[in-house]
Amino acid sequence: MKKDEVPQDDANMLEGKFKVVKYALNENGEFEKVPSVGWEPENVALSQAWDVIHERVEAARQQVLKGDLSPLAYHMEKNMMDAALLAQHMDLPARKVKRHLEPAGFAELDQALLDRYADVLLVTVDELKQVPR
Repeated sequence: MKKDEVPQDDANMLEGKFKVVKYALNENGEFEKVPSVGWEPENVALSQAWDVIHERVEAARQQVLKGDLSPLAYHMEKNMMDAALLAQHMDLPARKVKRHLEPAGFAELDQALLDRYADVLLVTVDELKQVPR
Protein backbone atom coordinates (compact mmCIF):
# COMPACT_ATOMS: atom_id res chain seq x y z
CA MET A 1 0.00 0.00 0.00
CA LYS A 2 1.25 3.44 -0.83
CA LYS A 3 1.46 6.21 1.73
CA ASP A 4 -1.41 8.19 0.22
CA GLU A 5 -3.63 5.06 0.17
CA VAL A 6 -3.58 4.45 3.93
CA PRO A 7 -7.24 4.45 5.10
CA GLN A 8 -8.43 7.48 7.04
CA ASP A 9 -12.02 6.43 7.82
CA ASP A 10 -12.55 8.43 10.99
CA ALA A 11 -15.38 7.04 13.11
CA ASN A 12 -13.91 8.87 16.12
CA MET A 13 -13.02 5.51 17.67
CA LEU A 14 -9.66 6.97 18.68
CA GLU A 15 -11.15 10.29 19.80
CA GLY A 16 -9.33 12.23 17.09
CA LYS A 17 -5.96 10.66 17.84
CA PHE A 18 -3.80 8.98 15.26
CA LYS A 19 -2.23 5.59 15.55
CA VAL A 20 0.54 4.09 13.49
CA VAL A 21 -0.56 1.66 10.82
CA LYS A 22 1.95 -0.97 9.79
CA TYR A 23 4.07 0.46 7.01
CA ALA A 24 3.36 1.99 3.61
CA LEU A 25 5.51 2.91 0.65
CA ASN A 26 6.57 6.54 0.41
CA GLU A 27 7.35 8.50 -2.75
CA ASN A 28 10.85 6.95 -2.89
CA GLY A 29 9.53 3.39 -2.74
CA GLU A 30 10.73 2.96 0.85
CA PHE A 31 8.59 1.69 3.71
CA GLU A 32 7.73 4.12 6.48
CA LYS A 33 5.29 4.35 9.37
CA VAL A 34 2.09 6.13 8.42
CA PRO A 35 -0.44 7.62 10.89
CA SER A 36 -4.10 6.80 10.45
CA VAL A 37 -7.34 7.35 12.34
CA GLY A 38 -8.53 3.92 11.23
CA TRP A 39 -10.46 2.26 8.49
CA GLU A 40 -14.07 1.09 8.36
CA PRO A 41 -13.64 -2.68 9.01
CA GLU A 42 -11.39 -1.96 11.96
CA ASN A 43 -13.78 0.68 13.32
CA VAL A 44 -16.72 -1.73 13.05
CA ALA A 45 -14.79 -4.45 14.88
CA LEU A 46 -13.69 -2.03 17.61
CA SER A 47 -17.23 -0.74 18.03
CA GLN A 48 -18.57 -4.28 18.39
CA ALA A 49 -15.85 -5.15 20.90
CA TRP A 50 -16.65 -2.07 22.99
CA ASP A 51 -20.35 -2.99 22.88
CA VAL A 52 -19.53 -6.40 24.37
CA ILE A 53 -17.35 -4.82 27.06
CA HIS A 54 -20.08 -2.33 27.99
CA GLU A 55 -22.63 -5.17 28.18
CA ARG A 56 -20.36 -7.15 30.52
CA VAL A 57 -19.80 -4.12 32.75
CA GLU A 58 -23.54 -3.45 32.91
CA ALA A 59 -24.28 -7.12 33.66
CA ALA A 60 -21.78 -7.02 36.53
CA ARG A 61 -23.33 -3.78 37.80
CA GLN A 62 -26.79 -5.35 37.80
CA GLN A 63 -25.49 -8.41 39.69
CA VAL A 64 -23.94 -6.12 42.30
CA LEU A 65 -27.20 -4.20 42.68
CA LYS A 66 -29.07 -7.50 43.15
CA GLY A 67 -26.58 -8.58 45.81
CA ASP A 68 -25.22 -11.52 43.82
CA LEU A 69 -21.70 -10.06 43.50
CA SER A 70 -19.57 -7.57 45.38
CA PRO A 71 -18.71 -4.15 43.92
CA LEU A 72 -15.26 -5.57 43.22
CA ALA A 73 -16.77 -7.57 40.33
CA TYR A 74 -18.02 -4.39 38.67
CA HIS A 75 -14.68 -2.61 38.97
CA MET A 76 -12.85 -5.69 37.75
CA GLU A 77 -15.04 -5.84 34.62
CA LYS A 78 -14.74 -2.10 34.09
CA ASN A 79 -10.96 -2.55 33.99
CA MET A 80 -11.33 -5.48 31.58
CA MET A 81 -9.83 -7.93 34.05
CA ASP A 82 -10.74 -11.41 35.11
CA ALA A 83 -10.08 -12.91 38.55
CA ALA A 84 -6.76 -14.42 37.47
CA LEU A 85 -5.42 -11.14 36.10
CA LEU A 86 -6.61 -9.16 39.11
CA ALA A 87 -5.01 -11.77 41.37
CA GLN A 88 -1.69 -11.30 39.59
CA HIS A 89 -1.83 -7.54 40.05
CA MET A 90 -2.79 -8.00 43.71
CA ASP A 91 -0.20 -10.72 44.31
CA LEU A 92 -2.95 -12.92 45.72
CA PRO A 93 -4.16 -16.40 44.85
CA ALA A 94 -7.02 -16.32 42.32
CA ARG A 95 -9.23 -18.26 44.74
CA LYS A 96 -8.98 -15.38 47.24
CA VAL A 97 -9.95 -12.82 44.60
CA LYS A 98 -12.90 -15.04 43.62
CA ARG A 99 -13.92 -15.12 47.27
CA HIS A 100 -13.77 -11.31 47.38
CA LEU A 101 -16.13 -11.18 44.40
CA GLU A 102 -18.80 -12.59 46.70
CA PRO A 103 -20.56 -10.01 48.91
CA ALA A 104 -19.67 -11.87 52.12
CA GLY A 105 -16.02 -12.19 51.15
CA PHE A 106 -15.81 -8.53 50.18
CA ALA A 107 -17.38 -7.47 53.48
CA GLU A 108 -14.55 -9.21 55.36
CA LEU A 109 -11.77 -7.23 53.63
CA ASP A 110 -9.54 -5.19 55.89
CA GLN A 111 -8.47 -1.63 55.07
CA ALA A 112 -5.07 -2.71 53.73
CA LEU A 113 -6.61 -5.01 51.11
CA LEU A 114 -9.25 -2.43 50.21
CA ASP A 115 -6.46 0.10 49.69
CA ARG A 116 -4.53 -2.33 47.47
CA TYR A 117 -7.62 -3.17 45.38
CA ALA A 118 -8.43 0.53 44.99
CA ASP A 119 -4.86 1.24 43.91
CA VAL A 120 -4.83 -1.56 41.34
CA LEU A 121 -8.27 -0.61 39.97
CA LEU A 122 -7.47 3.13 39.92
CA VAL A 123 -10.37 4.16 42.15
CA THR A 124 -10.73 5.42 45.68
CA VAL A 125 -11.77 3.03 48.43
CA ASP A 126 -15.15 4.77 48.60
CA GLU A 127 -15.63 4.25 44.85
CA LEU A 128 -14.53 0.63 45.19
CA LYS A 129 -17.29 -0.02 47.72
CA GLN A 130 -20.10 1.05 45.39
CA VAL A 131 -21.32 1.00 41.81
CA PRO A 132 -23.06 3.73 39.83
CA ARG A 133 -26.83 3.75 40.23
